Amino acid sequence: MKLALAQINPTVGDLDGNTRKIIDYINKAEKERADIVVFPELAITGYPPEDLLLKDQFVMDNLSCFTKIKQASDKIAVYIGFVDKKGKDLFNAAAFIVDCEVKKLYHKINLPNYSVFDEKRYFKDGKNYSIVNYKGEKIGLGICEDIWVKDSPYLEASKAGASIMLNINASPYHLGKIKEREKILGKLAKKTKAYIVYLNMVGGQDELVFDGGSMVFGPKGEKVASAIQYKEELLFVDLGQKNKTAPWLDRSSEIYNALILGTSDYVKKNDFSDVLIGLSGGIDSALTLVIACDALGKDKVHPVFMPSQYTANQSYKDARKLCENLGIEMIEISIKDLFNVYLKELAPHFKGMVQNIAEENLQARIRGNYLMALSNKFGWLVLTTGNKSEMSTGYCTLYGDMSGGFSVLKDISKTLVYELSNFRNSAWKEKGLIPQSIIDRPPTAELKPDQKDQDTLPPYDILDKIMHSYVEENKCGWEVCKIHGIDKKIVDKIVKMIDFSEYKRRQTPPGPRITPRAFGKDWRLPITNRYFR
Repeated sequence: MKLALAQINPTVGDLDGNTRKIIDYINKAEKERADIVVFPELAITGYPPEDLLLKDQFVMDNLSCFTKIKQASDKIAVYIGFVDKKGKDLFNAAAFIVDCEVKKLYHKINLPNYSVFDEKRYFKDGKNYSIVNYKGEKIGLGICEDIWVKDSPYLEASKAGASIMLNINASPYHLGKIKEREKILGKLAKKTKAYIVYLNMVGGQDELVFDGGSMVFGPKGEKVASAIQYKEELLFVDLGQKNKTAPWLDRSSEIYNALILGTSDYVKKNDFSDVLIGLSGGIDSALTLVIACDALGKDKVHPVFMPSQYTANQSYKDARKLCENLGIEMIEISIKDLFNVYLKELAPHFKGMVQNIAEENLQARIRGNYLMALSNKFGWLVLTTGNKSEMSTGYCTLYGDMSGGFSVLKDISKTLVYELSNFRNSAWKEKGLIPQSIIDRPPTAELKPDQKDQDTLPPYDILDKIMHSYVEENKCGWEVCKIHGIDKKIVDKIVKMIDFSEYKRRQTPPGPRITPRAFGKDWRLPITNRYFR
């Protein structure tokens, strides 16, 4: 049996475009004489379609596209995900098509409703496992979550004699996910004594990144084939023969490629050509700039340096050197004069009061206004540069440095920013792009004289431990103290900052999900909240 695994990058809502791509891959698989071509979960609509599913016309258009795909399946069997409708009920469905007809229809039994998933909001659950007979083989059919549950429908399919299990997915990435998949697939293959064919989607969709990495496991639990990560591929697999096995990326490469794909697809799928970045001379904006260039090409990226009276000459030198290394022009707009105008106009109202965060945040908001003006004039998308450590504690300015359309480092802690910067400087073709002085300088917002981040926050290695346990592992403050041996006063301060800053995070742009728990679809802290523990 020769299988073609179509690891494609669909776009949510682009039904016609997705259909053309699917038919193109069907034709490619047919030319290589594959017996079956397999497509991802909800390949026609893209995943997740969310409240588009509440529109009857969207569902009907999806079914019309499904009919076109059936008509193109005259010379090869096709297993594909789509939205099915029975009466008023919708189903996350997959069809096994032979000779332009649906030979077997499967409705997803196990609907995930946790983390970033809310399928029960839209779909009814299927009731029965499904097997199709094709070319002398019994093939078990399923979708995504069906492999993750204890009572997998594939176990029933195995008892009924299925020797091949097709599992189509829209499984979003987070750090370590591919190893989790391997473990689950290997165990299931051993239990069922069957080939487990795992086909995943690839691409970015708002905050989600689908990393591909499709694979096939043999009846003994061994991996017999795998596709590359983060790119489209049509992987051909001859069951029982030696096949291509792509090596997995290491930790830093995995994260970096997820950021590139998430950024590239968000920009391109939303019909932007270019991006703007406020460049400060610090490490966060430097890494954001390099990722943007890697994702889009340097000719599509426009850094803007906006110094004030508090900007150090070293910041200018570092920003200039970074742009020279990248071979791009740096736009320079001083905020000094405009900041002084603000101070003059506000002086009667601030009379007798010492300067504080109000004057500091004015600078960030002036910069945000400049960036948005350029965005409006040229139609470029603003990429914000804040990291997860800052987002956690609210160490950022609403309507200032938070202004923009996509937050590249939203789920990247400050310590991980350093790791990725060093990785990019050493592991890629163009080495040393980020000047070492940017990496070595103590982080500062430069909104007042001699300011350092550590004036307000604990050292980032301590802060990030607290954030990881409290945000990503749902630990309480006292548990964080016990796990890491950090002083209770520091933990209590950071926990309160995290919870109090929810009103800011609700107004941040989306950014790529990298950790198992990001500030986005799977984070739902109440804004009005007095529970700080």
